[in-house]
Amino acid sequence: MRIIITGGTGLIGEALTRSLLSDGHAVQVLTRNPSRTKASAEGLQYVQWDGRTAQGWGDLASGADAIVNLAGEGIADGRWSKERRNRILQSRLDAGAAVMAAISAAPVKPRALVQASAVGYYGPRANEMINESASPGSDWLSHVVWEWENATASEARLGVRRTVARKGVVFSLKGGAFPKMKLPFDMIFAGGPLGSGDQYIPWIHIEDEVRALRFLIENAATEGVYNLSAPTPVTYDQFAATMGEVMGRTSFMPAPAFALKAVLGDMASILLTGQRVVPARLLEAG
Repeated sequence: MRIIITGGTGLIGEALTRSLLSDGHAVQVLTRNPSRTKASAEGLQYVQWDGRTAQGWGDLASGADAIVNLAGEGIADGRWSKERRNRILQSRLDAGAAVMAAISAAPVKPRALVQASAVGYYGPRANEMINESASPGSDWLSHVVWEWENATASEARLGVRRTVARKGVVFSLKGGAFPKMKLPFDMIFAGGPLGSGDQYIPWIHIEDEVRALRFLIENAATEGVYNLSAPTPVTYDQFAATMGEVMGRTSFMPAPAFALKAVLGDMASILLTGQRVVPARLLEAG
């Protein structure tokens, strides 16, 4: 297969690329700075793009087996200033528009489009069990994710199979949220829940994230929205207790909500609220 990946130099994109290459597939990674990367693996090509248009790479879409659109500025990379909120949203809208322009112009349409998304779509839902049929939330992050998904929603009229991967909190030692969640246990030899501790973490291991994405790429029977999360979401209390046990640390020192809000601003909401998400459609698909 030949796979095009936007956002392929990020945590998930790099892991997905390695997995595909290990099975002999060709991967074309779109990046703003191809000169900073080296295509050291057979079958790997870095391609220049501006993050906004199909200029310079759009012709690659013709005949591709799949396009995986992971591009977008990181949600948890800094405080949510007005300027940063705009960048978070616009980066996703621009990437979606570029992908759709490439597909529209392709003489031979790609077989599949996998559109990245996130469980933030559902908004804070307390203890409610959430599957893919749940409605969107009403907070700012829900709006961003809704717009992100809809940036490529017109692919149906182009005859391209499209799946939407609503990912949970990806656990990896190489980056993302997990090292930040682990930091209190490393720094002060103790840790604990954030806020009330009752909020659910819809977690998924990086290897399972990659396997799920590959399932959506390779399985022609998949279409529509899929939650990418473990079947067993845990509360922050449960997470902290497990971290403490594994690392040999105490786990009873909670970080109060007001302290997190003082440090992180509105971004603290992604730690203080959660979703009890289950991957119902992946489970149904085996």
